[in-house]
Amino acid sequence: MKNLNRIHLSGLRAVEAVARLGSVKAAAEELGVTVGAVSQQVQKTEAQLGVQLFERQNRLLLPTAHMFAMQPHLASAMTSLSTAVATTQRGREDALTISVAPVFAGKWLVWHLKAFSKAHPGIRVRVEATVDLVDPDSSDVDLCIRVGRGPYPGVKAEKLLNQRVFPVCSPALAEKIREPKDIGKLPIIHDPGQMFTWKSWLDLFGLDESILQCGPTFSDGSLCLDAAIAGQGIFLAWETLAVYAVNCGQVIAPFPERPATGMAYWLISGRNAPETKAKRAFGNWLKEELQASIGRPKGADSVTGQDPLVRP
Repeated sequence: MKNLNRIHLSGLRAVEAVARLGSVKAAAEELGVTVGAVSQQVQKTEAQLGVQLFERQNRLLLPTAHMFAMQPHLASAMTSLSTAVATTQRGREDALTISVAPVFAGKWLVWHLKAFSKAHPGIRVRVEATVDLVDPDSSDVDLCIRVGRGPYPGVKAEKLLNQRVFPVCSPALAEKIREPKDIGKLPIIHDPGQMFTWKSWLDLFGLDESILQCGPTFSDGSLCLDAAIAGQGIFLAWETLAVYAVNCGQVIAPFPERPATGMAYWLISGRNAPETKAKRAFGNWLKEELQASIGRPKGADSVTGQDPLVRP
């Protein structure tokens, strides 16, 4: 420990970030400081250590042998420090940090979170909208909401809702659709990042994907839904994405069939993280609110994965 008395922690953070991210600029962005500040911290740390950690070539900083030897230990230390800080936030009964994908956060969670706050006014919720993988055992995140097939080793994972899909389009385009094969008359809005295809829906009617026309492509589900609202084509949406737009009449679901995709929404928490009343309250509320928001009766979507078609 005495070795640390002459080395500033801020300098070690700068050195580790530069080595890991590969540039001073990227390190500055992560640390929230200027490029000049990072460069100065690196130089000060080299002076304090008495060794050269990076070779300067034009505007690049290339790690030396000293840095390569030091890097894995620094990375491990920074992870341990981050975990130590996170433990002070975990286990609180009055606060929750939720990690959730931006599409789900924007199209479903923000419209329903007020109901949770009303039911549990003593619990403050902070939402982190990200698709990055999060380790709830070594971060300040209490709960993660994710979509996938599961299972998820190394964490606690509770299935919330089986994911189902159905076509949606603007009211004007819906007037052109009388039977399932009419889908082939309209442009198809594509999301290349979708984890499912039209096949699961078309198979219900003995149709093939070859009937589908080309349409606009967007790299985000929210944009695809917005394009459907704008009348640019028909979009195969999942329930939690489109339910608000359907209820508001922004889009029409021409057919009632909603086949399962094989994926589900999961509530994930750390295996070693403490169970709290706040977590239990949010988990119970989320499961019931998800089912109620899309019109499924309580218990209709079981954790066994059975998910019958909906035919209102």
